[in-house]
Amino acid sequence: MSDKAQPYIVGLEQSSAHVDFPDALPPVQNNPQKCPYGLYAEQLSGTAFTAPRCSNRRTWLYRVRPSVLHKPFRRLEGNGCFTNDFAQFNPNPNQIRWKPRPMPKSVERDGAVPVDFVQSLYTICGAGHPTIRDGLAIHLYACNAKMGQKAICNSDGDFLIVPQHGTLYLVTELGRLDVEPQEIVVVPQGIRFSVDVSEPSRGYILEVFGEHFRLPDLGPIGANGLANSHCFRIPTAWFEERDGQFSIVNKFQGVLFVAEQNHSPFDVVAWRGNYFPFKFDLRHFMCVNSVSFDHS
Repeated sequence: MSDKAQPYIVGLEQSSAHVDFPDALPPVQNNPQKCPYGLYAEQLSGTAFTAPRCSNRRTWLYRVRPSVLHKPFRRLEGNGCFTNDFAQFNPNPNQIRWKPRPMPKSVERDGAVPVDFVQSLYTICGAGHPTIRDGLAIHLYACNAKMGQKAICNSDGDFLIVPQHGTLYLVTELGRLDVEPQEIVVVPQGIRFSVDVSEPSRGYILEVFGEHFRLPDLGPIGANGLANSHCFRIPTAWFEERDGQFSIVNKFQGVLFVAEQNHSPFDVVAWRGNYFPFKFDLRHFMCVNSVSFDHS
């Protein structure tokens, strides 16, 4: 399993903190007048800041440069297969079956055209719309190239990514995650991330526009079972202080936009809070079923 490649924080339903440089985290205040090493403090909110404490989601980021240092966003053209506008399609009562997308060929071995994660996004179905904060969408991806100096941010909702073939190497603002088949990863709304691959890769994406993904109540099962919180993995802080041309793709109200900036967006030296990406190994899911019949 990919836990051997990256260090992770264990658990999910807690407030966590991690630094990638000694003493980079303010000891008491979240937003002091002067942060250690001259870092910039930014709060990333996953809920309204007035939400009750039990449901409030936010993380403080301490970064080398402010995230607002970029050129204006402009419409990103060229991916007509990715959409959240489901009202444009005519209803069809016939039985429909969706075949998996063709596996892309290798760039190095077969000389195929490079296609990265963002370029390969392909919408299958959905309901609702991000503007009303209600609904979901199901997408596919099939890529054969790294995103390179490009990152994507979903301003509409959470992405739940399910690799079917090929390991995904995610770099997020809060750290790195290696996600292989039989694992899933959730990247919450507003967090920038980039996807690298080492081979042609394919998989599924579930996008939700309303509430964030959370563990359900267990009811009569009791305190334990199904997806235990201690089986989740959270990234540890990792940053790069690198100059160069970077593209930031922002999904906003169902439309892709892009902006340019002259530094890496992955410059968060330290963070603390309870709003972060996480992954889960499906092999750790603990089923609870009937013992008298094999089905109900």
